[in-house]
Amino acid sequence: MLVAAMSYGQQQPVPYSHKAHLALGLKCQSCHWNSDPGESMGFPPERVCMSCHQSVKTDSPHIAKVAAAARENKPIAWVRVYRLPDYVYFSHRVHITAGTTCERCHGPVRERDVITKEVSHDMKACLACHTATKARIDCAACHEERG
Repeated sequence: MLVAAMSYGQQQPVPYSHKAHLALGLKCQSCHWNSDPGESMGFPPERVCMSCHQSVKTDSPHIAKVAAAARENKPIAWVRVYRLPDYVYFSHRVHITAGTTCERCHGPVRERDVITKEVSHDMKACLACHTATKARIDCAACHEERG
């Protein structure tokens, strides 16, 4: 379910256009890896960016900031746009394996130069998706205690 774009005033430390990068042929998984055990997909290490940017846009002050972070092994403090409450269990791997697309939960990222919260991640939206896809809708599916 798409909702009106809601920017919470977050500004990323380095401007990044998903639209421009995906137009070059990158895929979501090119940068956002799903490492074991598969629950989360984080931000890419700066060295991943530098694998291309050693020779692309090297005169950019923004790329210089990424290069410095990579050299110093100090991750850039990206601002999360989507965050679930701690009491909700969500596994990216389970959803990817079930065929859920990134766009289903994150909106049309490939069309965006700037990411804002466009998709509701409330219980009503999750239950609607689970019902439509015939996934589990019992409470323990998302609210199990994790050790």
